[in-house]
Amino acid sequence: MSSVEYEVFLSFRGPDTRQGLTDVLYEYMDTAGIRVFRDNDELAPGDKITNIVPAIKNSELCIPIFSKTFAVSSWCLREVERMVELKKEIVPIFYQVSPDDVKLNTELFKKQLKEHEKKYGKGQLEKWEEALRSIAKIKG
Repeated sequence: MSSVEYEVFLSFRGPDTRQGLTDVLYEYMDTAGIRVFRDNDELAPGDKITNIVPAIKNSELCIPIFSKTFAVSSWCLREVERMVELKKEIVPIFYQVSPDDVKLNTELFKKQLKEHEKKYGKGQLEKWEEALRSIAKIKG
């Protein structure tokens, strides 16, 4: 028996894409019989990333949907960090952002990441930056 529970793990910023792109993508894959993990609600304060890690680990493919406020969410950043750490197959979607935004070549994600520095520290920010840059190099 395979340890793969999901064929696809969707990572997205709910306020940006949940009611549009993410729903359409999820419904299309679900209708096609593809087992997809997506959190149906934003993670509440106090929820642990450890609840999400098994879903990432047990997915064949990870699809982060990068959008304008993706990096505002520490949960989204933690998810992409885990994808890279676990060496998952990743197919990024750039929704209303460019790979340059995600590579931190523009101010959009840089500013959002800077907001996390006080709470999470420079070391954690560097891990998130590396994960973002790594994934942004992949053709989406």
